[in-house]
Amino acid sequence: MHELIELGEEVATALSEHRPVVALESTVIAHGMAYPGNVETARAIEQAVRSAGAVPATIGIADGRFVVGMDDKRIEQFATTQGVPKVSSRDIGPVLAGGGLGATTVASSLVAADLAGIPVFSTAGIGGVHRGAQTTFDISADLVQFTRSRVAVVCAGAKSILDLGLTLEYLETLGVPVMGYRCDDFPAFYCRSSGFRNPQRIDDLDAIARALRAHWAAGLPGGALVTHPIAEADALDAQAMEEVIERALADADAEGVTGPAITPYLMKAVSRATEGRSAAANRAVLISTAAVAGELAVAYTRQAGVGGGEDR
Repeated sequence: MHELIELGEEVATALSEHRPVVALESTVIAHGMAYPGNVETARAIEQAVRSAGAVPATIGIADGRFVVGMDDKRIEQFATTQGVPKVSSRDIGPVLAGGGLGATTVASSLVAADLAGIPVFSTAGIGGVHRGAQTTFDISADLVQFTRSRVAVVCAGAKSILDLGLTLEYLETLGVPVMGYRCDDFPAFYCRSSGFRNPQRIDDLDAIARALRAHWAAGLPGGALVTHPIAEADALDAQAMEEVIERALADADAEGVTGPAITPYLMKAVSRATEGRSAAANRAVLISTAAVAGELAVAYTRQAGVGGGEDR
């Protein structure tokens, strides 16, 4: 195992026995809901992975290493410690060298998962191309990291506050496969559809697992995106969300909110406008994507040694 990886006992055993594992981020713990809701949600996400037949590996940074498979004590530490930095791929070196805690985002979690040999990662929604990126060049590091880490990302698309059409265009330019699991449209996080089509629709997880193995066997770099929408009962109305986002963008512009501050500003505006329903939707989609990721990890592991692709 890589010197910068510290495996939790359960994850180490699962990997040594070639059992399915799903990587999870820790930003949702340190920068998501308030305590103790953040801990309860983290445990619910892990339980969704377990119920699907896989082992959860929540990732964080501590003591100069990636902790892959945080135990209850470590999750509690991340949930209650103030000021834990959010770590994207560009921040990994300084935070590791500093020896303190770091909450991993999608991008940095993919780095750790790849180093640990975990081929499946779950998140609610990826980052993407921001609205107005034609002038700001504000594009999430997640998209570039997809081309570098050989990990499949299971998600409910990208956050609806982004420019989802340009996000899909940029993913195409980067050569990142996007496969919709039982859905025609690219999801929009809280909303079931972005109005844009997934490039591929595949209704069987075994077929998706074969596609991943074939992608890597062909020597193609990076990973792939597997999208699956929020359940209809938990989803928010897309048109109403768009109206909220447009108003929030205008307010942000008037107040001079730019750069890294824009995403939390917009998310808070959405939360206020939906009277907390977005928080419930966020929790629901975190759990549902984790369940699909667990099932995909099981399907991927089941095919090991069958042929027709590369094993991780």
